[in-house]
Amino acid sequence: MNGPIDGLLSTLDLTDTGARTNEDIFTGPSQWAPMGRVFGGQVLAQSLVAAQRTVPSDRPVHSMHGYFLRPGDASENITFSVDRIHDGRSFSTRRTQAYQAGKPILSMIASFQEPDDGVAHQIEMPSDLPDPESLPSTADVLAGVDHPAARHWASQRPFDVRHSPSPIYLDVTGDRSPHQAVWMRAFGRLSDDLNQHRAALAYASDYSILEPILRAHGIAWATPGLKIASLDHAMWWHRDARVDEWLLYVQESPTAGGGRGLSTGRIFTRDGVLVASVAQEGMVRVPDPSSFD
Repeated sequence: MNGPIDGLLSTLDLTDTGARTNEDIFTGPSQWAPMGRVFGGQVLAQSLVAAQRTVPSDRPVHSMHGYFLRPGDASENITFSVDRIHDGRSFSTRRTQAYQAGKPILSMIASFQEPDDGVAHQIEMPSDLPDPESLPSTADVLAGVDHPAARHWASQRPFDVRHSPSPIYLDVTGDRSPHQAVWMRAFGRLSDDLNQHRAALAYASDYSILEPILRAHGIAWATPGLKIASLDHAMWWHRDARVDEWLLYVQESPTAGGGRGLSTGRIFTRDGVLVASVAQEGMVRVPDPSSFD
């Protein structure tokens, strides 16, 4: 394994404090981040891991709904409390609260289900997108850019992320469309624990989900004065998949207004199996919105 993957797995390896009231208590580290704020995907994945620890391993997560309440401090550990809300014959429900300095930074509810048979269908994966090998990596795009965020995105993230039509780190080229697709794959091999893969997928699902909002208005991440923050995050797992194999994340933004934007995404395996669906609303503020109309 390499450093970024080891860092991801270490972050997801929560410590059980042994404390029990009416909740289970875990703690976990924060990863370094360029702006000093906890990456949203990190605390989502850790909150899911905490909930997974209280559910039988053969009852995987199928949905998660979380609200980001406060920015997290990337220099501090996080405490997770899990409320075992309900255990039924087929489903379990858990609520996880993530805390720093005694204040909640994220509140999440997740549902778990034993495998079951039933009707099945899925939409088709787009067939007109380039293969990941034909697209530049983030490291390729940001090579030579001397900035902490650029160095972090280029070499310190545990996932290889490749955009179609093109990344919007420094500028936005082509049509101003609220659509994009992202190929992503972990840089190293993970274990065969599919619950770990589901948590890692939650982590990666937060990387680029709000970018269709920015792309639609020609706003790059490097835009001076840009302020963007995730407000909530919903995710549904439909089928198992490995995050150390290429996954296609098809994203679009149906609307933006009032300083907020909504994005949705669908994640497919390379051979077209729909793995998960995602929705997130985010705060998006630019110094002069009219200049991007």
